[in-house]
Amino acid sequence: MNLSEIMRQDSNRLKEALGLDADEARIEVQCLLQAVLGVNRAYLMTWPARELDADESSRYSGFIERRLKGEPVAYLLGEREFFGHAFRVTPATLIPRPDTELLVELTLQRTDEMGVRRVLDMGTGSGAIAISVALARPCLEVVALDASEAALEVAIGNARKLGVRNLRFLKSDWFSSLEGERFDLVVSNPPYIETNDHHLQDLRFEPASALVSGMDGLDDIRRIVAGARNHLNPGGWLMLEHGYDQAANVRDLMRQSGFAEISSSRDLAGMERVSMGRA
Repeated sequence: MNLSEIMRQDSNRLKEALGLDADEARIEVQCLLQAVLGVNRAYLMTWPARELDADESSRYSGFIERRLKGEPVAYLLGEREFFGHAFRVTPATLIPRPDTELLVELTLQRTDEMGVRRVLDMGTGSGAIAISVALARPCLEVVALDASEAALEVAIGNARKLGVRNLRFLKSDWFSSLEGERFDLVVSNPPYIETNDHHLQDLRFEPASALVSGMDGLDDIRRIVAGARNHLNPGGWLMLEHGYDQAANVRDLMRQSGFAEISSSRDLAGMERVSMGRA
């Protein structure tokens, strides 16, 4: 089959197998073809009659069959774009989502308003948040921690590839290895999905430790909120991403821990996605 036929056939296959809409399915097929051929999207549009050779066909078939089984395109290709940068991702790391760019934007806004010097990113995964902040504000000292050595290896590789110089990585189970360090801003996109959430089936290829946090999804957020003030400078801020329906509970946890000026910000879909409070 030629490129036009492949895109038409496999877009329909993805729609039926995974419930994608037509545009999303088409884009995914194009991404896989671009990776196999080493070309851009314009090439696919310019040469629709181009046929794959045996090696290209074999590699593409492997990709599409894995995708039909639900494996994310980001893991197939080994990278995901986030905040204008390409990040390597593996099954050891959560795939960065566009929703999390709101947390980066709010972090940068706070650093400009407050004269922030030190920022802590907790549960860094691929390093997407910490690296994006460090690249955007080279004057900051950024520390990123994770309990997973495999995730830290990916994050360190991403930082090297992107030339980040103002970022330090630390293996730590939340605050356990910080030894009294304090920061002007603590940010995190922690696990926040309920143990029995039916959506977990759709996320089965991603690390459960980066997704699930107890029966109500708030176990890790409780730990972060409870310990954050011990590592924030006076007047410093805690900023947390959370589920679309968890904002009120997160604000309550912050009030109980003595935070002030508590508020939540909405994502592009209008959902309260990030909550924050001042120490």
